Amino acid sequence: MTLKFIDLFAGIGGIRMGLESAAQKAGIETKCVFSSEIDKYAIQTYITNFGKTNFFGDITNLGDDLNIDKTVPNFDILLAGFPCQPFSQAGLRKGFGDTRGTLFFWIDRILKIKKPKAFLLENVKHLKGHDQGNTLRTILNNLRENYYVPEPKVLNAKNFGLPQNRERIYIVGFIKDNGDFNYPKPTNIETKVGNILEKYVGKSYTISDKLWAGHKRRKREHKIKGNGFGYGLFDKNSKYTNTISARYYKDGSEVLISKGKDRNPRKLTERECARLQGFPDSFKIPVSRAQAYRQFGNSVPVSVIKKISESMFDYIQQKKKIKNNQLRLIS
Repeated sequence: MTLKFIDLFAGIGGIRMGLESAAQKAGIETKCVFSSEIDKYAIQTYITNFGKTNFFGDITNLGDDLNIDKTVPNFDILLAGFPCQPFSQAGLRKGFGDTRGTLFFWIDRILKIKKPKAFLLENVKHLKGHDQGNTLRTILNNLRENYYVPEPKVLNAKNFGLPQNRERIYIVGFIKDNGDFNYPKPTNIETKVGNILEKYVGKSYTISDKLWAGHKRRKREHKIKGNGFGYGLFDKNSKYTNTISARYYKDGSEVLISKGKDRNPRKLTERECARLQGFPDSFKIPVSRAQAYRQFGNSVPVSVIKKISESMFDYIQQKKKIKNNQLRLIS
């Protein structure tokens, strides 16, 4: 049997890659039957690496329920790294139930129409406290109408073998049952920035005197104000870096690699950004440097997704065994 999934707000396919990697390890055959993304450069990277499998652009163009049912094939698991948006005050007054006008609304509708076995959602850590917790509460209330949804978990990439301090919130759900799902425990694999660094890096990655002076000035100013903002400088012996973000292409301030005393540091290369997020070296990067920085900064830590997916597969298998045992007892 082939496990079918859809990949919404797909970016460059980080969630898909983590799920497929876990499935391969478990001997499960998978097939992506529907993907959705609007950024043309992310689509270019996605299709280069995964092929053009039933690709849909702007998810808000799916239309009414009838068209969703017709356009989105039947599937088993929904994947989505959806953007976080504030929900309308009108909706909140209705008991935190109205998700119209948000991108989560489309996930909610697809789940209610297609009723897959499970889902895996990823978002920024701050979703937990967004709008005083109302946003997450709205999301969970809607999801729990038809699914068992354990409390979402914030997991850090540095605890799963990647040398990056990157916290994200994960939400999983399974079609209604009496659940006891456990998120994966940290692997505690020792990490080191040197593990993701390339041996030979061109001069173009070294930042200019002007940019380096600006970084140091801003850091001094922040220090006077009593906060710790400013550039982050790391070397091969550092255990992990700061979080890389979509703005990394601008000045690289969050993660600079030291080239030694009295030498300007450098930015990460595109391949180093890919490694920092857990993408294998076989992953192709067909876009410009600036776009690659944006894409990897927006992506997910593949190693974390893989571990969550493994836990999901284990949970589904356990439930299947329990159900089969119950049927045998009845018969």
